[in-house]
Amino acid sequence: MIRIGILGYGNLGKGVESAIRQNPDMELTAVFTRRNPESLTIRSQGVPVLSTDDLTAMEDKIDVLILCGGSATDLPVQTPEYAKLFNVVDSFDTHAKIPEHFEKVEKAALAGEKTALISVGWDPGMFSLNRLYGNVILPEGKDYTFWGKGVSQGHSDAIRRVEGVKDGKQYTIPVEAALDAVRSGSNPELTTREKHIRECFVVAEEGADLAKIEAEIKNMPNYFADYDTIVHFISQEELQRDHSSIPHGGFVLRSGVTGMNKENKHLIEYQLKLDSNPEFTASVLVAYARAAYRMNKEGQCGCKTVFDVAPAYLSPLSGEELRKNLL
Repeated sequence: MIRIGILGYGNLGKGVESAIRQNPDMELTAVFTRRNPESLTIRSQGVPVLSTDDLTAMEDKIDVLILCGGSATDLPVQTPEYAKLFNVVDSFDTHAKIPEHFEKVEKAALAGEKTALISVGWDPGMFSLNRLYGNVILPEGKDYTFWGKGVSQGHSDAIRRVEGVKDGKQYTIPVEAALDAVRSGSNPELTTREKHIRECFVVAEEGADLAKIEAEIKNMPNYFADYDTIVHFISQEELQRDHSSIPHGGFVLRSGVTGMNKENKHLIEYQLKLDSNPEFTASVLVAYARAAYRMNKEGQCGCKTVFDVAPAYLSPLSGEELRKNLL
């Protein structure tokens, strides 16, 4: 039985707890929080909720610690800190900073002779694998990644930071014409604006300047300025009624050619359509926790990514069962 600990109990931590129950070779050992442990009621009966101060005392009771904090602030600190003590899995998703994060975690995990899997989820993660497969199978080609339709949590946070905004959600929506162009095999050159639309649902504070809010959102650099952005002003009741869930998904496509004269076109397409972004991400984290445990048992220490994990490590089935049932 693989003993799993969870650090953080927001939407992602709750998803991890649920996913563990679906894996008969795993058990939830403890949940750790920076908040008052007595303020949390977890769904699994008999599982202790502890302070992060208690983590070091649990070193010999946890096989893998799944880190469920925020990618921007928590994980850059937590993953290197705890990779010295535990096999860990995180969902760090700031693509541009993954090399920097890797270097810090690698040093910590090697020092503790632990295995740390970083940037595990669907992008980075499952989408990354499909980009790799596409590149090696069709070396003469082009990659395309589309996100949505779904809630972008980072962009939603950016909306809520605008003066006069009480609450809000932002959806990323692929442009169908751009998807169709890629699927045609024409290998189009697409700008950021041509690939996605940003749609915002905003609850404004009473008396706020709606025109000013809309202009600030649409012109926000690094978030909305490079996109066609639609802003809707709605009530708090409408937001809670119609936009309380956290769906997401997207597409990874590789369009390429083969043949002596490049006469044959091919398209690889991978799609995700998710009712719950955090629950799906949690399911990926739990599968890779199994891999981290197995790899560490074999002496594969240090920092790893999804590129370094053999698919068989993810499955509870034996090699014989995999060959019989899935190959």
